[in-house]
Amino acid sequence: MSELTGRERMRRILKREPVDRIGLHESFWSETVPKWKREGHLKPDEDIYEHFPFDLRLIWPFTFAAKLDWKDEIIEETDETITIKDANGAIMRTFKNRSGVPEHIDFTVKNRAGWEEHIKPYLTNEKDFRRRINFQAYRDMKKYCEERNLFFCWGGVPVFENMHPICGHEYMLLGMAEDPEWVKDMADTIADVQIKLFEILFAEEGLPDGIFYSEDMGFKHRPFMSPAMYKDLIFPAHKRLFDYAHANGLLVILHSCGYVEPLVPGLIEAGIDCLQAMEVKAGMDLIKLKKNFGDKIAFMGGIDIRVLETNDKSKVEEELMKKVPIAMEGSGYCLHTDHSIPQSVEYETYKFFVERGLEIGTYK
Repeated sequence: MSELTGRERMRRILKREPVDRIGLHESFWSETVPKWKREGHLKPDEDIYEHFPFDLRLIWPFTFAAKLDWKDEIIEETDETITIKDANGAIMRTFKNRSGVPEHIDFTVKNRAGWEEHIKPYLTNEKDFRRRINFQAYRDMKKYCEERNLFFCWGGVPVFENMHPICGHEYMLLGMAEDPEWVKDMADTIADVQIKLFEILFAEEGLPDGIFYSEDMGFKHRPFMSPAMYKDLIFPAHKRLFDYAHANGLLVILHSCGYVEPLVPGLIEAGIDCLQAMEVKAGMDLIKLKKNFGDKIAFMGGIDIRVLETNDKSKVEEELMKKVPIAMEGSGYCLHTDHSIPQSVEYETYKFFVERGLEIGTYK
């Protein structure tokens, strides 16, 4: 087969059709690329996504923060951290000089009453819908991908990842058990608003090639909910969103950190075309998933980032040889680590990972 463009390659991979090689995509922690530039591996103004032969780009053009005109209120600031109250009324602590997940301190919204008072009226205000869309960022990335024949994705979060910034995981999970109708209302409302934003954006700027959703629904060795609870509370909103994408000819990639294997059958029924990340240290197993679900969906990721962090190329080679030949069988695989690339991964290690991974992943 002759060499395909990134756009052609990813579309075929996501539909599990024959391709020339596996796909390539990656994400990087904010410190990593600047470190590689300081070391001279990339030019100061060079784009990492042009330096390596990535097939896919995405842009996050929507905001779901409740109060759009809110200015973050500083609660506390030290040399290392800053604690703020955000537009959802959430109090969060973040590190100033390194990437990481914000620490949840407290939430204004802890139940249905808080949601109905502090979030829902703002989120559903149609007068603000256009203000929630970054038309220019979407337009620019769409043009960029068209000029380079890359697979262009709208990126964002569906429902679970939009709920926990509002009320935190603890109150959200308690709500699933004690007031499921509240959680259903949040999920349904967020899906409603998102579809309306899609309709505005796509009517004016045209369609992407796919939807890249981020929805972290697990932690170590456990999902945040049972499959039955997923099916009852989250699945209906997922299905509406994924059905909307498919009705517009868009393929759906779903990123989910943590252990989510028990939820995969429900996610497939909801309509995902590809599962991304498959975090090894949380208990996810790319080969097992390929064996059990490879006839239904494609996969992206599943390569243990901890192996790359050793910066031992022989160990990287072993990880690639153990997984890529099986994951690429019958198409349906895109090379990616199981998380993002931290600054502890040396440039030469990552370069080897890409070059050797694509060499192994080229169909003979």
